[in-house]
Amino acid sequence: MAGALFGCKNVLDVPVESQFVAANFPTTLSDYNASVGAIYANLSSNYAVPYWRMQTLATDEAILPARDGNFDDGGQYRQLHYHTWTPDHPNVLTIWQWAYGGITTCNRLLNVTNTFNFTAAEKEARLAEIRAMRALYYFFLLDLYGNVPIVTDYPTAPLPATQPRAKVYEFIESELKALTPKLPAKSGTSATNTQQYGRPTKGMVYALLAKLYLNAEVYGAPARYPDVVRMADSVQANTNYALDARYRDIFLPNNGPQIRETVFAVPYDQQIPGNQFTRFGFFYYLTQAYGFNVGLSIAMSTTPEFYARFNLPGDARTKTWLSGPQFVPDGNGGFTTTPVYYPNTTDQIVINPVLTLVPPKPMDLGNTLATQSEGVRSIKFYPDPAIIQATRLNGNDVPVLRLADVLLMKAEAILRGAPATASNGEMQTPLVLVNKVRARAGAPAAASIALGGLLDERARELSWEGWRRNDLIRFGQFETEYPLPNDALKMDKSTFRRLYPVPTIELRLNTNLQQNPGY
Repeated sequence: MAGALFGCKNVLDVPVESQFVAANFPTTLSDYNASVGAIYANLSSNYAVPYWRMQTLATDEAILPARDGNFDDGGQYRQLHYHTWTPDHPNVLTIWQWAYGGITTCNRLLNVTNTFNFTAAEKEARLAEIRAMRALYYFFLLDLYGNVPIVTDYPTAPLPATQPRAKVYEFIESELKALTPKLPAKSGTSATNTQQYGRPTKGMVYALLAKLYLNAEVYGAPARYPDVVRMADSVQANTNYALDARYRDIFLPNNGPQIRETVFAVPYDQQIPGNQFTRFGFFYYLTQAYGFNVGLSIAMSTTPEFYARFNLPGDARTKTWLSGPQFVPDGNGGFTTTPVYYPNTTDQIVINPVLTLVPPKPMDLGNTLATQSEGVRSIKFYPDPAIIQATRLNGNDVPVLRLADVLLMKAEAILRGAPATASNGEMQTPLVLVNKVRARAGAPAAASIALGGLLDERARELSWEGWRRNDLIRFGQFETEYPLPNDALKMDKSTFRRLYPVPTIELRLNTNLQQNPGY
């Protein structure tokens, strides 16, 4: 296990220099590329489910209630909802080990790259790619756990110590700034963009730095709002990035390098496990209407409060949710006028946004046909017709950073005090930036914009993309409670829960780790 690297120092009597030996050390470029693929295979393995749950189920954006005891899974989902997780929560351990597994792989491959038969220029480019991915993994740790060890060597030094969150922030910033000249830029050539897709580019570094600077005060550093604007302008300076004409296209099963606004995404297909949005977020009784017949969960939805934000006339983003009477899809992201019926009935399927709990079981809706139909479902990552019962996977790539987010980050930074700037000849005030995003979605232009409205716009644009927890903490709203009818449980509003705890097993393995305050 990746996490055990930090504690099990006496497993062997000799130091381990590499997992490679002479018999399997990469000797060809094909061998080398395959070994680097481990960085990305690790990333996709947990990004769209456990990592996403930590960032989303702890907010109003998604909820996974039990149904007469089904889907309770030891209470792990309600612990996220009510902010009552412990250091033994399964996602807390999984994502810690996932991130450090990726970091360990990066550190090992830096050694391999330094000894591989590359030219100086090739070596520099490949080292930059690996270091950028390591910085991304560290950003995930910084955002979720805050105070974590910084490990840059392989083999790992015994029992690395916890570093303050501000120092982890500084390390990530330093790495990303150093890599900017060494990474490729998004091009206007399809073949080049396909080759770079899902890998670090200058645009990814700029966008990730913008995200880092936007949250600087949360991460224990001074405010950096002008730097957010500067990084957003650096992304926009490359005119190969542009908002795609159709919001729906960004999230279809066949999305990929042709999406112009993607800055960095995690690729998925039927052979790359990790994306199961249809399995968990779709509505079981609609499967045949969407052209497939597999067993799916009926559990995960959004809260009524979150869905209420999708109230703009003509807004294409509203069509990413299933609510009210259901109709057969038209195959183009919309709907026909043909009703969909519950099996063996003439009753049209109606999805009720309200989640009414049925005591005494905690956070439980009951499991009748009516209660199964409670909770607005998401089809933002549009159901993949290639889904099969054996895997129940989606082929939709999942964006981590995209241009619309960059524009909204710039708008927020200006609202928080940074001077407005021009980009590509356009003076970009917060209102201009928000209305660019709205116009693409077909929503009416806003007449004015303040920070509260900006947070709502981020909710509409970036729903289920894994940024809601990050946004709510920055806006001081992570502890806002959204009680459900008949709810006997209460949210723990302690602000220490803005960080997740260090997993218990890691503390036992490594006595130099320090638990986050409050746990």
